[in-house]
Amino acid sequence: MDNSRRNFIKNGMILGLAPIINTNPIHSFVNFYNTSETLKILILGGTSFLGPHQIAYALERGHEVSIFSRGKTAPKIHTEHFQKVEHLIGDREDNLEALKNRTWDLVIDNSGRKTKWTEDTAKLLVNNVGYYMYTSSVSVYYPYTGNDFSEDRAVVTEIPEDATDEEKPTYAYGVMKANSEQAAINIFGSDRSIIVRPHLIVGPGDPTDRFPYWIARLEKGGDFIIPGKSDEVIQYIDVRDLAEWMIRLAENKASGIYNGAGPNFEMTTNAFVYGMHANYNSPINYIQIDDIDFLRDNNIFAIQPWVIQLPEYAGMSRIEIKKAVQSGLQFRTLSETVEATKLWWYSSAVAAERRDNILTSERALMPREKEIIAKWKNSNPK
Repeated sequence: MDNSRRNFIKNGMILGLAPIINTNPIHSFVNFYNTSETLKILILGGTSFLGPHQIAYALERGHEVSIFSRGKTAPKIHTEHFQKVEHLIGDREDNLEALKNRTWDLVIDNSGRKTKWTEDTAKLLVNNVGYYMYTSSVSVYYPYTGNDFSEDRAVVTEIPEDATDEEKPTYAYGVMKANSEQAAINIFGSDRSIIVRPHLIVGPGDPTDRFPYWIARLEKGGDFIIPGKSDEVIQYIDVRDLAEWMIRLAENKASGIYNGAGPNFEMTTNAFVYGMHANYNSPINYIQIDDIDFLRDNNIFAIQPWVIQLPEYAGMSRIEIKKAVQSGLQFRTLSETVEATKLWWYSSAVAAERRDNILTSERALMPREKEIIAKWKNSNPK
């Protein structure tokens, strides 16, 4: 291991002690400009949503990047950067040969979908890599009850025996993420582990239809359902804000656990919708449907980029982000997120069939809106 990499690890271990002597250990080290130290970064995954943005930012700041994947997913965004990175082919299930006898300053685990995968890669890399950054999720806090949603909140490590069939998949995801976090920490140690727990990730390259639906729907105008109460608080994070912050955490030799959510103020449901619509000229007639039972009965859940306040999700949009902000997390405006997502959504990176189906498929809300609105008005005459 060369001197620069040895110093990277050594300095990181020293900084890992900072929480004991300083309640804000990272803030004074934040550097928003190109770092003078070139890092060798390994990204496990890297071709889907978050990875391409991390790659683009890391290269912009002068770092070297390797990605490890099965080689089956072609990137759809920042494609110009992938000829500048090293491509390592393998499978996290049973083929890590390409990672053996290699050294990096940092590994970013974006593709950890099984605790075993995290354990296997961490054990293989622990003596040759400075830091292990695991991309987790706020799902480790499920169910979102109570008031404390800081990084100190207890996480879910097993599925309760009384969990319903409907709840089990959500529990299972949170358990997998929580146990994977712990695996990374157990193997690399708390001073060489960086755990990031993002909220709902939105922006260009989004593989879900959660945020893009509203991009497409607002353009059409007309009678428009806003599901949920007008004063419900929502959270999300722009994928670029998340990616750039994660690279800076590594540059600043951070360690520990961080929630990743935005914006940096309480944004309500209606402020969010109005803010998105400000990027369009389409005439809109808003129909606020705030009855949870009505929304449930008409299957208007999981289609909005915020969370309807069912009891088990009541606190999901109140994730504490003070530590993240102190460590350098910055936020683009909602308008910037909308505009960038629009450019991507209407580019060749998105298949025309996907753009059509998001509004017209059997599962889409738009074909059902007129019927639902009529039913709502009949049950709530003024």
